[in-house]
Amino acid sequence: MTYDTIIVDSHVILPTGMIDKNIVIDEGKIVGLTNDTPACDHKINGNGLISIPGAIDTHVHYGVYSPINEAAKTESHAAAIGGVTTMMRMLRLENKFSNSLQPQLTTSSEYHYVDYAIHASIFTQQQIDEMNFCIDKGITSFKIYMNLGGEVGHVYMDMPPNSSSLVASKVNVTDELVEKIVKNAAQLGCPVLVHAEDYESCGCGIKKAKEKNQDGLSAWSSSRSPEFEAKAIKTICKFGRNYDCVIYFVHIGSERALLQIQEEKKLGTKIFVETCPHYLFKSEDDVIKHNAFGKINPPIREKSEQKELWNAINKNILTIVSSDHTPFSFVEKNIGKENFTKAPPGTPGGELLLPLMMNAALENKIKSTKVVELLSTNPAKRFGLYPSKGIIAENSDADLVLFDPHVSWKVNNHTLETKGKDCAHLFYEDEIKGKVIKTIINGKIVFDNGNFEENNDFAEFIRSN
Repeated sequence: MTYDTIIVDSHVILPTGMIDKNIVIDEGKIVGLTNDTPACDHKINGNGLISIPGAIDTHVHYGVYSPINEAAKTESHAAAIGGVTTMMRMLRLENKFSNSLQPQLTTSSEYHYVDYAIHASIFTQQQIDEMNFCIDKGITSFKIYMNLGGEVGHVYMDMPPNSSSLVASKVNVTDELVEKIVKNAAQLGCPVLVHAEDYESCGCGIKKAKEKNQDGLSAWSSSRSPEFEAKAIKTICKFGRNYDCVIYFVHIGSERALLQIQEEKKLGTKIFVETCPHYLFKSEDDVIKHNAFGKINPPIREKSEQKELWNAINKNILTIVSSDHTPFSFVEKNIGKENFTKAPPGTPGGELLLPLMMNAALENKIKSTKVVELLSTNPAKRFGLYPSKGIIAENSDADLVLFDPHVSWKVNNHTLETKGKDCAHLFYEDEIKGKVIKTIINGKIVFDNGNFEENNDFAEFIRSN
């Protein structure tokens, strides 16, 4: 028998450790790990390279600052170059899902270069009533923004396909609405993803800063205390226990939030927790010079917080690392130069997710097997994609990354491909050891040592669970 592809002589990361095996691929699947070299149409030399399961980025914003017909192309292109083979989009729609969801799904299917799934954000009672409609369309997880309400309820929704105008909206995600979302999600058997910051407390903190004529990144960060995260965590976990709903906390970056989560777990709440590279590798002191380009919600905290995050990873409290990637243009982000409060929060980082974490492994900060757990295996298990994804094993999808641990490179707007490459200031000029050389998705080579395959016929919309 002749197979499609074989990767020879690479170091393969398995859950049990790293082994030297050849990976045999046929019809989009891994069909074997072997010491043999069977006949194949395409042979890839992996000598000196590490084979890693493709990263699953569980938290990506795209379609907000450019329509999905553009954003899916630019951001999935960048994701593939960074070793992300499945991206999970945080969809934000202003109107009824029955009116606005299908155009997003149809257009998405035409422009992605990597597999993708969707979390639907819920802002209104009308959208709560249509959560079942989302499930019928393959969307089985929902996002709650507890930071949006009252005076701080401004948000940009996703643009309609082929649009060129930002969709500004005012929302009010009250505790009453949050409880209703959790209750309905539990009845539907779906997890809720939660941005945990109490909007009333944040609004009060921002108002006090303005009254004192305080502005800029330092004032913004101090106005959003970790205590506001803990308050929101406590509120939604009570609802989670009452209705037996799985709560997934996104972008946790403070010790105070982690401590509250641990308390809620002891009370019986079903909780999963993610963090992001900008919290693991950067402190407030590192990013203060970037002003609006360092504006992120929740804010990047003091350096001491990083140690607590790494401890939480080692203790399996933080079990997933995602990018929270948001691709602004320079102009869109730089509006904060004149008016900081108008600068949109967030930072691009999707194509840095895997390189940054593998760099940490190469510097002996973390084991490479733990990197695979955090970026591939745990995300796949949490969202029902395992064992098709998240592992290198027989019968799993051939979503693979060949990584060269010997190459070093610097982050700047010339080495990134995202639309937001001019806004990735947090990591500019950082040197990263190790680089993605090839990215294979469903058995097809998408990225090959600087060359990108402009073909999206093999990318699929994935129904998560």
